[in-house]
Amino acid sequence: MFKKISLLALGIIVGILIVAAMKPDEFRVERSVVVKAPAEKIFPLMNDLRAFSTWSPYDKIDPDMKRSYSGPASGVGAVYAWEGNKEVGQGRMEITHSTAPSSVLIQLDFLAPMEAHNTAAFTLTPEGDATKVSWAMFGPAPFLTKLISVFFSMDSMVGDQFSQGLNNLKNLTEK
Repeated sequence: MFKKISLLALGIIVGILIVAAMKPDEFRVERSVVVKAPAEKIFPLMNDLRAFSTWSPYDKIDPDMKRSYSGPASGVGAVYAWEGNKEVGQGRMEITHSTAPSSVLIQLDFLAPMEAHNTAAFTLTPEGDATKVSWAMFGPAPFLTKLISVFFSMDSMVGDQFSQGLNNLKNLTEK
């Protein structure tokens, strides 16, 4: 009986590892919202990492988070580092590309609770008298990330936070 249970458990573990190995080598999470404001009003809130905390959902998860800024106040080279509770972890963001008023690319380095190096992209697209604002994160999916994704949906977890942040941004800029 013990042998059968052991073989069943081993089969389940091997099956999970095979499913994880078959997942894509890269991931992408993206959400969008239409804001009734011009891109010129929205763009500065993405291009200035100090303004990021006015609408970011992550700052509300840990209000006691330690923050530091370096480099220019906004645009390419602006850096924001944080260290917070277990839910926000520790990391660093640096703007690597900025084209006013349509896009901002950020190198996003998570140091804890799990190390990861990704890209965040904000794009603003005019839609009549409004602006479609998109927030995406993408990067490599190492095996551990693939294994975790067998049990948890990064798209749901991170995507829901992106939606919350975009709605905060919408409320802030439509005033």
